[in-house]
Amino acid sequence: MNKLSPQDSLVLMIDIQEKLVGMLEKNIIVEKASKLVKAANILKIPVIVTEQYPKGLGATVPEVSQNLAENTETFEKVTFSALDTEGVLEKIKSYGKKQIVLFGIETHICVHQTCAALLEQGYEVYIIKDACASRNKYEFKQGIEIMRQNGAKISCLEIALFEWLGSAKHPNFKEVQALIK
Repeated sequence: MNKLSPQDSLVLMIDIQEKLVGMLEKNIIVEKASKLVKAANILKIPVIVTEQYPKGLGATVPEVSQNLAENTETFEKVTFSALDTEGVLEKIKSYGKKQIVLFGIETHICVHQTCAALLEQGYEVYIIKDACASRNKYEFKQGIEIMRQNGAKISCLEIALFEWLGSAKHPNFKEVQALIK
């Protein structure tokens, strides 16, 4: 497939946590992640969240967590690939989706290793580049590049939202469009 479909999509948000966000130069990722999660809720696309060692790095930032649906499952992890955390792959498989919309912190570590594992499992992976971050710009660029080389599709928030909508006639068009105005 060459574009996202809401029926085939699942959102996987990696480690957008208090201390990790605090280490970034800019906080754009929080805004983009919030919008993506809101759109997924509107379009009834499932969301899975991971938190890397929350005892030390804090919880998912409130600006994002307040927008998660009540039934959103959050997995605590200490592995770099989310798929190496017990229950994550099983949960992903339980939805029966083939497109994984992936974003988070840090691009070159946890997002990259999760992406590699998802690709190995046969999923189509869409990286939302403007909702990804690393503390260092060089590592961020390398993380994006290696995911591209491995076969992930590099996308952004607006591309994902409008691919999910497909048309201005979509019943949720105005609600989703309002997220980016």
